[in-house]
Amino acid sequence: MTVVGPFGLSVWDEALEADVQAGLSAVEEGLLEATKSDVPFITDAARHLLKAGGKRFRPLLVMLGAQFGDPHAPRVVPAAVVVELTHLATLYHDDIMDEAEVRRGVPSANARWGNSVAILTGDFLFSRASHILADLGPEAVRVQAESFERLVTGQILETVGPRDGRDPIDHYLDVLAGKTSSLMAVSGRFGAMMSGADETVVDTLTQYGERIGLAFQLADDLLDITSDSHESGKTPGTDLREGIATLPILHVRRLYQQAAGSVSATDRRLHQLLDGDLTDDALHSEALSLLRDHPALEQARRDTLRYADEARAALAPLPECTAKLALAALCDIVVHRAG
Repeated sequence: MTVVGPFGLSVWDEALEADVQAGLSAVEEGLLEATKSDVPFITDAARHLLKAGGKRFRPLLVMLGAQFGDPHAPRVVPAAVVVELTHLATLYHDDIMDEAEVRRGVPSANARWGNSVAILTGDFLFSRASHILADLGPEAVRVQAESFERLVTGQILETVGPRDGRDPIDHYLDVLAGKTSSLMAVSGRFGAMMSGADETVVDTLTQYGERIGLAFQLADDLLDITSDSHESGKTPGTDLREGIATLPILHVRRLYQQAAGSVSATDRRLHQLLDGDLTDDALHSEALSLLRDHPALEQARRDTLRYADEARAALAPLPECTAKLALAALCDIVVHRAG
């Protein structure tokens, strides 16, 4: 069994491994070139998170999607660079909004240089992605623009919260569809589109990207609670500390409401903590411990598995090949990394 890509995908096909590895190596070179500036400080800031690593999940989707057409088509690698640059740019901005101090195991850009530099560096990366995108044709520009609109809309929805009467869990899934699934869908779409695959394949991989994007982010939510900083590259419970209600926390609140008068003392304490200020280390540690033992965590795992299963089912129209098997295997990897 061989291994493809930094995400740890295992396949049996040596030719597929060679294609994907070559593609991902070319993407790394493209990312280094795209983050190079005539101003050395900008280069350092733009490469800060790039050098820290990352899963390169989106470029991997592009490379696997390209297997259904010509994987060596000249626009495949630049498209993968575009989606990863866009993703990197959002991380700079996200860390400012979340006041995060650590990203990928290193100090966040805002912690190292301040918010202004982090914002402008994110903007620099967006501009470089746009520059590359302009050479990929008007359809690619349109697809990316629609995705970016969805991404920003998801961020705004997260910021303003659910409207009155809106189910908080449904609202949260809408947020993730914008913030994460939109760019995952573009990754699958670009891979097929830039390789010249037929429209059925393009549509199929777009839908696959939508669903695995949800599973991917929900798995990250679980990791934020269950992992240590070595595993996740972030401080455990970052979302919890910042008062971000991810799916496990939303399930805690729903179960609390459903329990009505039969709430246990432990659940009452957790609910009290979640409604309070968790910037205090002792309170944060207590809330994280209670959350790790709560049945809401298992419910969130089941939801993650469901979206991964939907992603796998979306692949049905594709012809049988090792690339299809690899995409299906990603569904398992996404879920299993969250336990």
